[in-house]
Amino acid sequence: METLSTNRAFGGTQGVYKHHSQATGTAMAFSVFVPDHAPGAKLPVLWYLSGLTCTHANVTEKGEYRAACAEHGVIFVAPDTSPRGPEVPDDTDGAYDFGLGAGFYVDATEPHWARHYRMRSYIEIDLPALVAAKFPADMGRQGITGHSMGGHGALTIALRNPGRFKSVSAFAPIVSPLNCPWGDKALSGYIGSDQASWRAYDACALIEDGARVTDILVDHGTADTFLTEQLKPELLKRACDAAGQPLTLRIQEGYDHSYYFISSFMADHIAWHAARL
Repeated sequence: METLSTNRAFGGTQGVYKHHSQATGTAMAFSVFVPDHAPGAKLPVLWYLSGLTCTHANVTEKGEYRAACAEHGVIFVAPDTSPRGPEVPDDTDGAYDFGLGAGFYVDATEPHWARHYRMRSYIEIDLPALVAAKFPADMGRQGITGHSMGGHGALTIALRNPGRFKSVSAFAPIVSPLNCPWGDKALSGYIGSDQASWRAYDACALIEDGARVTDILVDHGTADTFLTEQLKPELLKRACDAAGQPLTLRIQEGYDHSYYFISSFMADHIAWHAARL
């Protein structure tokens, strides 16, 4: 693991690191905030998964999480959204919603993408092993959150691994890739045309198929231009209501899809996770 930078910040240390990922077959960058703590102490971990086009830097620079993580004693880990580098294929048209920056937190099976686009394995296996080895992390107390595509990742990863994650929340998540243009493009491209194989990457489908977590917190903004066509929070509510899955769905008046929205409610989400971790 290579240390790219470390700085004192809000009662802790913010670092950016790079390592060669076995899952993606290339160098991956990620950021970690570690609150000040007693020697030998192990701290709970909150994973944050970013959205389309983002890297770890978006939330690191604009997420307003450090003070809340220091207050509650929570390590904050923010990985990149996809593999990058000259050896990693990108969308031939340079689209923002497929290829570099748009890994969709899946393990691709289509031949052109399968070598590197393995963000599911990176988040579920590869990076947690590194965090456990290199940081004062209590891996028995993990929560996960994310924004938009990253909210999709947080929900699906938690639902597939309920014994690992004690809490899950999301900001403006894509709740059903089976039922939106972003999901159709990403999953057909990475996974292929058989929609039965997509269900492992669709929060609503996972809930319909029996996956459960203790509870879910989701925030959306009424001014989010993606709300109706791409995000469709009513589908998540319908799936949770039908299955008896606890869900707190909050629709925040006047907020859009940006980091102004995320930073406004980040401390609220961190406190919610800390209470469960």
